[in-house]
Amino acid sequence: MEKDLLLMGANALRKAALNEHAKEYILSNEVLFKTIKKAADRFIGGETLEETITKVKEQNKQAFKCSMEFMGENTLTEQEAINATNEFIRIAQEIKTQQLNSTVSLDLSHIGLSISKDLCFNNLSLICQEAEQKNIEVTISAENIEITDAVIDMYKLASQTFSNTSITLQAYLHRSKDDFEDLIQQNGRIRMVKGAFETPKDVSIARGAELDERYLYYVDQLLSRNHICAIATHHDLIQKEVVALVNHYKTSKDLYEFESLYGIQNQQLIALKEQGYPTKLYFVYGKEWYLYLCNRIAEYPLNIFQALDDIVN
Repeated sequence: MEKDLLLMGANALRKAALNEHAKEYILSNEVLFKTIKKAADRFIGGETLEETITKVKEQNKQAFKCSMEFMGENTLTEQEAINATNEFIRIAQEIKTQQLNSTVSLDLSHIGLSISKDLCFNNLSLICQEAEQKNIEVTISAENIEITDAVIDMYKLASQTFSNTSITLQAYLHRSKDDFEDLIQQNGRIRMVKGAFETPKDVSIARGAELDERYLYYVDQLLSRNHICAIATHHDLIQKEVVALVNHYKTSKDLYEFESLYGIQNQQLIALKEQGYPTKLYFVYGKEWYLYLCNRIAEYPLNIFQALDDIVN
């Protein structure tokens, strides 16, 4: 019964995350925005790049590599896409200027994919060019199933010119078996995630043992074939299995990294770091935190009580 309630809560939160009307209402209501943002603060770098850089510097001092992403997706105008692109360029510039151990992450729909593929590719090229000059990796995030083909095509096109691009693959999608064999032919890092977007039942694998096995299958393939990768999961049992695989294949430390989202079960990542494994903290920032907060709570619905505590204290 409890498991069913948690699943129901997770599904409801993922639906809420996609509710544009709710997001717009929260963003336009100053009191509500400030109230709910107290819960979001646990998971985000801040509203600005400057706030996030302060946290990144702290984590760099603790020997964590980091990633920074300016939150947002599905921009509707060319100017919004250009503005977002300029912000990602600024991230790359600040990483170099302030000598941060960090990469850049982004959603392609944030820089124009929903408007025009040509616009998106031009903007992605500007970001990758700026980052490549400074030897900074640019990771393309996973998005909803409707644009998976476009995201992968854009990555493959960009990687022909820029060696610093990497891609996120969602293990829960049935199609990922074919996508994996395609993407492993590219040189860029493959960042493995389980997948968090709501999909029709016949499109993806539900959370559970089958998905865990599928995730580990992909990681095993990446490590055994010496392909650069990121293991982006908070699942402690999967992390332990990956440690065993890394030791089995004697994988070089420059070929993989364990990654966690800032503010979520970071004690596990600390333990991995202390054992000598490469680790990375993923930071997001900006005002578009509504979807991000919903998805973080959806991953473990009991976190709603932590969110309520954050709001009232």
